[in-house]
Amino acid sequence: MPEPLKQEEVDALLSLAQGSEGGAAPGTAVATEVPSPPPGDRGVEKYNALPSHQISIYDFKRPERVSKSQVVALEALHEVFARNLSASLSGYLRTIVEVRLISVEQFTYSEFTMSLPIPTSFNLLSCEPLEGNVILEVNPSILYPIIDRLLGGGKSDSPFHERPFTNIELSIVNTILERVISQLRETWESVKGIDFQLFETESNPFLLQIVAPNEPIVLLSFELTMGDFTGMVNLCIPFKVIEPIMTEFSQSNWFSSKGPREGGRSRERILGNIANAEIEFSAVLAETPLSLYDLLQLQPGDVIDTGRSTDEPITIAIQGRRKYRGTPYLRKDRRVVQLLDRVQPNDPDA
Repeated sequence: MPEPLKQEEVDALLSLAQGSEGGAAPGTAVATEVPSPPPGDRGVEKYNALPSHQISIYDFKRPERVSKSQVVALEALHEVFARNLSASLSGYLRTIVEVRLISVEQFTYSEFTMSLPIPTSFNLLSCEPLEGNVILEVNPSILYPIIDRLLGGGKSDSPFHERPFTNIELSIVNTILERVISQLRETWESVKGIDFQLFETESNPFLLQIVAPNEPIVLLSFELTMGDFTGMVNLCIPFKVIEPIMTEFSQSNWFSSKGPREGGRSRERILGNIANAEIEFSAVLAETPLSLYDLLQLQPGDVIDTGRSTDEPITIAIQGRRKYRGTPYLRKDRRVVQLLDRVQPNDPDA
């Protein structure tokens, strides 16, 4: 077996290799000294040794504290809010109003206020039981056409006034805001019961400083379109306000919350909305076929034989559809019907 190289021979070979790379003559040993990095630069060596895909840029001026799954859940939740608000405003204004969610982004509070026009409808909302406030901003470019329509304006372009709203205009704007807040309150019921209430209104966003300028917020931007008019509606939620319930916005929890419990709430809400609706209730005493000739020959006092006994149950119809059987009675000079049983779908009388 060949003898292993000694340490001196290994050092000599390394010296020859370094000498040839540096241009030294063969057989000449070149001593090289590797300077040790200063103590403060050891972290730089470790940073440079990391693969590039393990390095991510983080901007401390714009901290992002909401995860991607929570952003997806917020987006899905407020898409429902946009559809409900569209239906509510369309019915109220008697025209087609489209509300569309544009984006869900994270900014600082100062970036949000700097992007707003002056004047605007800048509204402070309380959100019990959460601590703090949220901001609902509605652009005047869509508010003035809505005001013009509610006051009986025509189809011509309504002027855009760069001034604060008058008292009459504020009263109309508050009516619109109440509908927006009502839909927002109803949408958030699927996550947590939050009582959104209009607390204060300003035309200058810089006069209401609810959080520090560098405080992170979640900004939900909606586009509201009515005919040829378009404007933005922004919902600004400071992170510290929704931080206690951020776990509720995980994608799995939010979608799983729409189970039997939410289905029961929806059923109760639907039944409550239609409980006062009037329906037609009729009792069908008898039916018999009759030709047109016989119908034309009828005179007052004629008797029509239906072939039905007076002891047989009669049919009860709801909105023209037969649902029950009953027996007619006279009670205190009033005609009443006592329900006996329900007509089954496969019954000939149904």
